[in-house]
Amino acid sequence: MTLPEWFSQAGFGLFVHWDHASRQGLEIGWPLVGKSILPGRTEPEADVTVAEYQSSAAEFDPRRWDPRAVARLARDAGARYVVFTVRHHAGYSMYHTRHSEFSVEASPYGRDITREFFDALRAEGLRVGVYYSLLDWNHPDYPAFTDADRPYPYERYRRPSPEQWARYIDYVKGQLTELLTEYGPIDLLWFDGEWERTAEEWHAAELRELIKSLQPDVIINDRLPGQGDYATPEQGMPRRPPAGPWELCLTMSESWAYRPDDLDYKSPRMLAGYLSEVVSRGGNLLLNIGPRGDGSLVPTEVATLKALGAWLAGAGESIIGAGPAPERLDFHGPATRRGDQIYLHLLLRPQDDVLIVRNVPIGSVTGVRLLGTEQPLPYAVNEEVHKANGADDEPLGELFITVPPPTGALIDVIAIELSPSPKDESRANH
Repeated sequence: MTLPEWFSQAGFGLFVHWDHASRQGLEIGWPLVGKSILPGRTEPEADVTVAEYQSSAAEFDPRRWDPRAVARLARDAGARYVVFTVRHHAGYSMYHTRHSEFSVEASPYGRDITREFFDALRAEGLRVGVYYSLLDWNHPDYPAFTDADRPYPYERYRRPSPEQWARYIDYVKGQLTELLTEYGPIDLLWFDGEWERTAEEWHAAELRELIKSLQPDVIINDRLPGQGDYATPEQGMPRRPPAGPWELCLTMSESWAYRPDDLDYKSPRMLAGYLSEVVSRGGNLLLNIGPRGDGSLVPTEVATLKALGAWLAGAGESIIGAGPAPERLDFHGPATRRGDQIYLHLLLRPQDDVLIVRNVPIGSVTGVRLLGTEQPLPYAVNEEVHKANGADDEPLGELFITVPPPTGALIDVIAIELSPSPKDESRANH
């Protein structure tokens, strides 16, 4: 499938992980199972029973949640789409559903968080994504996870009866139908939890058919087994870019949901580097935040988004609507292209003031500038004298760019301006 232009040009999206357990400062879902989801760790970050995890559902009352403010923050940060956890593995629905009483509708808060947030996102011109876990550790027909199942039983999950499973699949279909018929245009469906069952058990092809019958333009991630439109590596850069469209989902700290004891935050500069590298390899970055139980946002996460937004205000043309630079380009850092501009992201600065870039179409270079300040930069070209490229090829050579001192931006970005060419290797014009 060829994905719609909005996704291929987005560059940057915002993930929001949240449910009632944020009142307790618990990671979303996973404390139920007595296992850590962090690489190399076996002990859980929080030792709670299933009942203790779910106990905060009866008290969930996030009065400080402001969907319009969060939507504006996402827009100002430079995000082009937002994916919201409508239901995570623990089974709590963050919307009003007729298929479960375990939802925000039954909480003291009562309001439909999902509907209000989606309306706010659309008002800010943002695309809307639904995160929906295929599994439900609270549903009796799944069957529900119990303390007796701990620690997490990889590849030996309890199996429901055929009658239970038929009811469970009807439950999933019912919830998806609600979300796709009662909540306006949904641009993206972000499934999760697929590993516990096979594609056949999930009725994956049937679910895709249902989804497309209700909203033909929605795109689906690869966690609906065998039926996805794009790949979703998680928490670390893949060794090689996935074939086709992809998106890296990444947390700011180690956790997906609000945990007051997790203070291991990535710096704004590191995250700008991730964003630059992902786009230079043809993907989008989906960066996560986790609201507190009262609905307020963590100040560190807000500050990080504002810093990224300020950086993208000056360097955004190298990210939004951009794609990988030509593979032949030889540059020690992320390089992107948009139309007739090649962008060099200076994660690593030269020790002197001269930056060397090789395999540049030197006959087409019309100028070099620093994004943000738009300062023209001095440059010189050099070419191998024996014309190793061949007489009929566009001459490729070296570009020597005089780099100014750091501007204070998260990452300085240099634009190489090329004369218009009928061949555009960037995804911006696909």
